[in-house]
Amino acid sequence: MRPLAWTRPLALAALAAFAAGCSGATLREAKKAVVLVDFAEGRVVQTAITDRLTGSKEFLFFSMPRKSLFLEGYIQGIVTDYDDNPIQGVVVRAIAQGEQKFVSKAEAAFQTSSFDAGVSDSNGVYRIRFSLPILKGKVDIRGKLSYNPGWEQELQNLGKAYQPQMEESPFWMYFDMRDATLVFAEGVRKIIVKSVSDKGGAPGRALPGTAAPASERPAGAKPGEDDLFKGFGFGE
Repeated sequence: MRPLAWTRPLALAALAAFAAGCSGATLREAKKAVVLVDFAEGRVVQTAITDRLTGSKEFLFFSMPRKSLFLEGYIQGIVTDYDDNPIQGVVVRAIAQGEQKFVSKAEAAFQTSSFDAGVSDSNGVYRIRFSLPILKGKVDIRGKLSYNPGWEQELQNLGKAYQPQMEESPFWMYFDMRDATLVFAEGVRKIIVKSVSDKGGAPGRALPGTAAPASERPAGAKPGEDDLFKGFGFGE
């Protein structure tokens, strides 16, 4: 008969190998297909599912690292003036306002959403990098996009800035791992800005870009009351 001193380490090793194998199989299966059905229409690109260390799993005699899945990628859009010319150097930020929470307080510090600010390039294209935890097989997050949020301070300090036609708009991102469906809904697709200057500011070359037509809605006006997501049928 094999001594008990040998049996217990072998049993623990077998259990650890089984747990690691199950975790690895889950991750490999999840990475086969990130998005099969894309309703984002090019607004969310370069998506990938990654796993991160978000704590530890406690067993009877040992503990193992706990890994969680995250959906990563970029939200992209374009910034132009009122004549549809691309504008470079405009900052766009994403701010999460609400997301589903299925985690404990201990895990909440690790499984949080993050967004990096995007800056429009010479073609007017901006990209906001995101990393969102996949909770119970889903990403379901709402927030807002803020367009050139510091333009007033920039105008005061530099004497010139790009004033956005709309300062912010709501967005909703939804991803379901079961059928690999991605949805991104937002109130505005193309961002329009106009160059403004302060005569009392520092002298310098004016910013490129055309002014707004007289019939355009003034900056800072609120969007309409319509529900931006009513056409998708989610949440009913």
